[in-house]
Order: sequence, then structure tokens, then C-alpha cells
Amino acid sequence: MDNAKTVNYSRTTITELMIPSYANFGGKIHGGILLSLMDKVAYACATKHAGTYVVTVSVDNVEFRQPVEVGELVSLHASVNYVGNSSLIVGIKVVAENIKTATVKHTNTSYFTMVAKDDDGKLAQVPGLILENDEDIRRFLEAMKRKEIKISYKSILADAKTTMEIDENVHLLDNEKCIIKRDKDMQSEWV
Repeated sequence: MDNAKTVNYSRTTITELMIPSYANFGGKIHGGILLSLMDKVAYACATKHAGTYVVTVSVDNVEFRQPVEVGELVSLHASVNYVGNSSLIVGIKVVAENIKTATVKHTNTSYFTMVAKDDDGKLAQVPGLILENDEDIRRFLEAMKRKEIKISYKSILADAKTTMEIDENVHLLDNEKCIIKRDKDMQSEWV
């Protein structure tokens, strides 16, 4: 791993002031704006580590813990937590600061899986990751575990989709907030 890079090498922060045009109908910053900023910082961080173009493959664990207000300064802190052959997992911590009161709040943490591509659009190898402290090691191990759980979840969900018989399981809806009005002859085209 001659070309391995430290986590610190590609650590990236993007900071942006939240303006009124970013607000949703409730007056808070639209989640899509924050996702777009997270994608940007993930791209910058992963590209810096990989030294090549990267694309977003998946986004895990986007949970908005607290709303972001117009006028707050949002900082997105990204670091490469894990590398595979051509993939990287970038951890992102989002904090919002009320610049009048200097109050800072952690709004969410997310994990973006990015894949490196060469100039022809084919998968590219990424450099190894040098883990310099216990925090780097913990994040790498957690990313490995999250990856394992994600694979298991996909398998379980795929199995559930292919084996679930509606008529045998419709009783599971008895205490849910839904009303069944269906024509058994009609088939849905929705996924």
C-alpha cells in the first residue's frame, strides 16, 4: 500500500449560510438542500482520497435529528471511514450554528458509499487508508459492521418480498392505520 493516505489527508468541511430560498413550507431548511450539500462534501472528500472521479452509490442513515433554521451556518464535516477495492465510505457530521447566539447543534450524521471511476468510467482502485488513532480504527470497524448489516438486510428484504403471500399475511394489517379496498383482479404496477 505505497499510495495509502491518512484519514486526515482527505478530511473536508463545507460551510454554507442557510438562506430563505432554502426553506420548505414549514419555514425550516429543506431536507433536499441538506442532502445535496452532504453529497457535495462526500464527493470532495472521496475524490481527494481516491485521486479520481467518484460517484455516489448509496446513502445510509440520514436521520434529521433537529431542524435547521434560515440564517444558521451549516458545516458538513466529512472523512473517509472505510475503503475497499474501489469503494469508500464517507462519514458526514452536520452541525448548524446560530451565528447571533453562537449556539451549535448536531443535526445529523450520514454515511455515503462512493465508488471510484477511471477516465473510461470503469471501476478504479482506491488507495489504502492509514488509521492513525483509535477514532480512525473505531470508524473503520463500524463501517465494516454497517456494511455487513446492510448486506444481511438486503438479503432478508429480498427474501421477504419474494416469499410473502398477501392472503396469508393480510391479517398483519388488522391493527394498522389502513383500509383495504381492492379489486382482487387488479394488479399494481408500483414497486
